[in-house]
Amino acid sequence: MFQVGDRIVYPLHGAGVIEAIEEKEILGENKIYYILNIPHKNVQIMIPKDKAGESGMRRIVDPETLESVLEDFYEGDTDPTIYENQRYCVSLNKSKIKSGDIHQGTEIIRDLMRKSKRAKLGVEDRNMLDNARKILISELVEVKGIEQQEAVELLDEVIESEQSVSSL
Repeated sequence: MFQVGDRIVYPLHGAGVIEAIEEKEILGENKIYYILNIPHKNVQIMIPKDKAGESGMRRIVDPETLESVLEDFYEGDTDPTIYENQRYCVSLNKSKIKSGDIHQGTEIIRDLMRKSKRAKLGVEDRNMLDNARKILISELVEVKGIEQQEAVELLDEVIESEQSVSSL
């Protein structure tokens, strides 16, 4: 499925590289693990090879897909229930982020930015927004081969472009 050197995205943590594939004994059971290095968090994660697919782990997107995601960042409607029901909002965003899908990750950012225009975001929403931003920024770094600060500025430009359009 994956090979050493593959650049991947692991949900909840972001983009990284498969540094090794090793067999390890944990709790008396031998399994093969992907050893992931997630540089923006400065962590190493072990994922059982047989669980990688269901974990949402995927290869980073190609540059064309990334450009499409950024161009269409504010396309689509926000589920109006997120404005009224905080429990639903948290549940929806957790399932989106766990999917590992870049489109669903950008929907979290888009929708929480829209929500923040109506009222101040609560702690859970702010944390989710921050985490979704970090994951997308880490993928921007990997796909575009840019520094983290450049990726932050690029994402901020995309977000600002909508805010200036919506305020007209």
